[in-house]
Amino acid sequence: MAHLPPPSTPEAPPGRGGVFGRRWAWLVLLVVTAGVAGLFAFGPSDATTGESDRSSAPASSQSARVAALQAQQPSGALTPVIAVYSRADGTELTDRDRAAVLARRDALASVAAAGVAEAAFPDPRVATVTIPVPGDLPDDDRDSLVDTIRATASDAIEPPLRAQVTGGPAFATDLSNVFDGADTTLLLTTAGVVAVLLLVTYRSPLLWLVPLAVVGIGDRSATVIVGWVAPYAGVDIDGSAAGILSVLVFGAGTNYALLLVSRYRDELRRSQDRYAAMERAWRGTAPAVLASGTTVALSLLTLLAADLTVNRGLGFAGAVGIVVAMFFGLVVLPAALVLPGRVLFWPFVPHVGDTVTAERRGFWYRLGRRVARRPAATVLACLAVLLALAAGLVSVTTGLPQNDSFRETPESVSGQKTLQSVLPAGAADPLTVVAAPDKAAAAASAAAGVSGVASVGAPIATPAFAEFRVVLSSAPGTAASDRTIEALRDSLAAVPDANALVGGTTAESYDVARAVDRDTRVVVPLVLVIVLGVLVLLLRALIAPVLLIATVVASYFAALGAGWIVFRTVYDFPALDTTVPLLSFLFLVALGVDYNIFLIARTREDTLAGHGTRSAVLRALASTGGVITSAGILLAAVFTVLGVLPLITLTQIGVVVCIGVLLDTLLVRTVLVPALVLLTGEGFWWPGHPDRSAAPGHSK
Repeated sequence: MAHLPPPSTPEAPPGRGGVFGRRWAWLVLLVVTAGVAGLFAFGPSDATTGESDRSSAPASSQSARVAALQAQQPSGALTPVIAVYSRADGTELTDRDRAAVLARRDALASVAAAGVAEAAFPDPRVATVTIPVPGDLPDDDRDSLVDTIRATASDAIEPPLRAQVTGGPAFATDLSNVFDGADTTLLLTTAGVVAVLLLVTYRSPLLWLVPLAVVGIGDRSATVIVGWVAPYAGVDIDGSAAGILSVLVFGAGTNYALLLVSRYRDELRRSQDRYAAMERAWRGTAPAVLASGTTVALSLLTLLAADLTVNRGLGFAGAVGIVVAMFFGLVVLPAALVLPGRVLFWPFVPHVGDTVTAERRGFWYRLGRRVARRPAATVLACLAVLLALAAGLVSVTTGLPQNDSFRETPESVSGQKTLQSVLPAGAADPLTVVAAPDKAAAAASAAAGVSGVASVGAPIATPAFAEFRVVLSSAPGTAASDRTIEALRDSLAAVPDANALVGGTTAESYDVARAVDRDTRVVVPLVLVIVLGVLVLLLRALIAPVLLIATVVASYFAALGAGWIVFRTVYDFPALDTTVPLLSFLFLVALGVDYNIFLIARTREDTLAGHGTRSAVLRALASTGGVITSAGILLAAVFTVLGVLPLITLTQIGVVVCIGVLLDTLLVRTVLVPALVLLTGEGFWWPGHPDRSAAPGHSK
C-alpha cells in the first residue's frame, strides 16, 4: 500500500551526491528564473517573424520572378480581389439587385488601386466587381484591406442578395485568419492534454505539476528565443511553424521528463540520498536524451537546405525548440525534482529496498519473455502488420486543391465556387504572364492555343515588359491546373525572344509543389545519414543502426498508408497535401529514433554491466517499456492537437504522426526491435563487442 516515508528512515543529509546537491539545485532554479524573466521582459511576444502565413515559391521559380518584375514597376504588382454577387436562393438577379451591385462598385472604387473597380454581369444569376489591389502588401495591410473590401461589398445590400469576396488576396487573408490566436489555442490545448496524461501516468496529485511547469516555461522560452534569433539567422517563421514549435517542445520535453522521472524513481529505491539518486539517474538518462535530442535537432536543421521559406523556418524553429527542451529537461527539471524530496511521488512513494522496474515481473517483463520464445515469428508478424498498413499507399493521391485546403469553408472558397458555377474555374485567380513588349502578341497567341486555357486577356505594355492575364478552365491547385501550367510554360518557351514567364498565385502553388518534390529528394537522404551517424556514434556498432533505421522507415510507410485510409474513410479528404509526406517523414524518423535510443541505450548499458545482450534487451524492455509507451501516447496526443486548427494540412500531419508514434511505441519499439535483438544476439553490436567489456562478476 502506498505510504509516506516513515520517520525512522529520514532522508540523508541534504547536499550529498556530488555536484547534484541542494546548493546546485537552488542556484540552477534562481539563474534560470532570472534568465527566463529577462527573456519574457525584453524578447518578442511570439516566434512569428515572416510576412506570410503560407509558402512562397523559391526565388528562381517563374512565379517569384514575375512577382519581382511587377514589384519594380511604379504601380507595383496588382492582383484582383473579386466581389461575387448572387442571390442565396439561386434565382436570377433582379433590376434592384443590379442597381445595388453598381452602387457597391462605385463604393469599392475608393479602395481599389487607381480608384477603378469594374462591374460585370457574366450570367443572369451572378455579378462581379473586380477590385485591383497591390500584390506586395504586408500581411497586416493586406488583411485589413480585404476586411474593408468585404465590409464595403456587403454594405447596404438586402437579402437574399449576398456578397462573397474571393481572389488570391482574399484566400491569403482567410489562410492567415486560421492562425489568428493559434499560438494561444495550441498552447492551452497542448498543455491540457499533457496535464491529463501526466496525471494518469504518475497517479500523483503533485508529481505531474513539476514536469508540466518546467516544459511549459521551456516552451515559452523557446518561442521567445526563436522570435529573437530568427531574423539574425536570415529565416522567416510563419504561423504554422510557430504552432508546430509548441507541439515539438511539449512532445519532446515531456518525453525527456518521463525518462528522467522513471530512472530517478528507480534510483530512489536504491539510495536513501535523493541527491545521489538524482546524479545516478541523470548520468543514466543524459546520454540517451542528448543523443535523441541531437538527432531530432540535426534532422530538423536539414530543412535549411530546402528551397521553401516555410520549410527553412520550420526546421530552424524546431531545432531551437528541441535544444531548449533538452536544456530544461537535463538542467532545470532535475533541480525542480530533487528539492521537494520523496514526498513529490505521494501516494506511491519509492523506498530503499523496493524492487526496481527492471526486476519486476510486470507486463513488459512478461511481454519480453513471450517475444523471446519465438523471436523469428514475432518479427514476421510485425512486418506483416506494417506491410498491410503500408498497402494503403497504393491508392494515395497527393496535391490538395486550393478549395479543399480548409476543413471549414471560408468566404474566399465559397465565393470561388459561386463564380465557378458561371465562369471557368480559374476565373477567380487568373495567371499573369509577362513577356518582352514586342513579343507580347505572339506570346498571347501561343497561350490561347494551349489546351486548358479558357481565355487570354489583352496585353498591357510597360516600359520593361508586357503582361496579360490567362484564365484556366480548371480550378487552382488541381492536377488539371498543374498540367495546363506545364503546357503553357512549354508553349511560351517556344516563342522566340519572348522571354515569357508565367506567374500569379496559382502558378506559385504549382512552383511550391515542385519545390516540395525537390526538398524531399534532398532532405530525406540527409536525415537518414544524420540518424545513422548518431546511432553509430552512440552504439559503436553498424548492424544495430541499420536495423533500427529500417524499423523507423517501415513504421513511417505504415503510418502514411494507415493515415491515407483514415483520410478517405473518416475525413473524406480528396488528397494528401504535398508537404505532408516530407514533414511526416521528418517528424516520425527523428522522433521515432527517440524510442529506439531510449530502449537500445539502456540495452547497451545493461550489456556493459554484465547482462548478456539477450538478457539485457529484456531488462531494458522491462525498464523502459512503460516509459516508452507513456511517452508515445503523450506525443501522439500532442500531435493530434494540430487538428484543432481548421487547416487540412496540419490535420493530416497530426494524424499521420499520431499513428506513426503509436505504431512505434506499441509495436515497433516494444515488440519488433526486441525480437530483432534477440535474433541477432551479440551480432547486433557488430563490429563492437560490449558484452566482452562487461563488468567482471556478472554472467553473460
